[in-house]
Amino acid sequence: MVVVLNTLNRALEKPRHPEKVKRAETPVLKKPDWIRVRAPGTPGWQETANIVRANGLVTVCEEASCPNIGECWQKKHATFMIMGDTCTRACAFCNVRTGMPGPLDRDEPQKVADAVARLGLEHVVVTSVDRDDLADGGAEHFARTIRSIRATSPGTTIEVLTPDFLRKDGALEVVVEARPDVFNHNLECVPSLYLKVRPGARYFHSLRLLQQVKELDPSIFTKSGIMVGLGEERNEVLQLMDDLRSADIDFMTIGQYLQPTRKHHPVMAFVTPEDFKSYETIAYAKGFLMVSSSPLTRSSHHAGEDFARLRAARDAKLGTAVAPAVIA
Repeated sequence: MVVVLNTLNRALEKPRHPEKVKRAETPVLKKPDWIRVRAPGTPGWQETANIVRANGLVTVCEEASCPNIGECWQKKHATFMIMGDTCTRACAFCNVRTGMPGPLDRDEPQKVADAVARLGLEHVVVTSVDRDDLADGGAEHFARTIRSIRATSPGTTIEVLTPDFLRKDGALEVVVEARPDVFNHNLECVPSLYLKVRPGARYFHSLRLLQQVKELDPSIFTKSGIMVGLGEERNEVLQLMDDLRSADIDFMTIGQYLQPTRKHHPVMAFVTPEDFKSYETIAYAKGFLMVSSSPLTRSSHHAGEDFARLRAARDAKLGTAVAPAVIA
């Protein structure tokens, strides 16, 4: 777990999670031996940090206390979080700041594009906070960011990890029309835990959102992920896999939930590497083109390498599908 403390003017600082201030603290379990990460601070990490700071950008790597930040930033891989650092939702698992966000930075799409070019990224992941305060949930800002990256770095493939655009009619269409290469929206957990873990969201709305992407543009890869160790049952995870396949999702990620603070939802179990491998085997058997399942799997971890494998898997599947007709 990474805990970043601001020791300057702490008395004047607003709580990062005001909705959790009065919640009882829960113990943070000791991590097992199989969860080990590299601490940040290498020259590559510093160079990435300098580029992020120079462009005035926010990354989910920092805001969500991602355990893989040391590895990813060393490789100059960063997941850009647009539309500010403050989310209008209050999910029990998330370490992103909660509150009323400020106005959008109209220059941000180009700033992201400039950072992508400076980092020399072949594949970029762009995510955001939830912006329930905006009429379109920030869909047009996503679209402008995609178009800016395309104009500045035409060879870069683009993956978006979007909010659910709940009650934002037409928002999804705006993002899909900008044609990202991968559309990711995470279910986060099994449906029985939504009221505790993801109270502002609706499981079947999120599922339908992903299904609609394929209906609007079948060429776009779809992706979704969950955390385990929140209190789910194994059969619930298997049912969720079936739900994703029914929505024609290409890529599924499964990772271990890690509790950011004592005020967040507790870790109910540390899932073993063997169980993660079992989930991966079952998911592939259910028809996913790509599966990433391990304790440290996160939505954008190894996203570039995974995209190349995902594209190759689809090409192989299409080749197999057309072969009999060609021979005949």
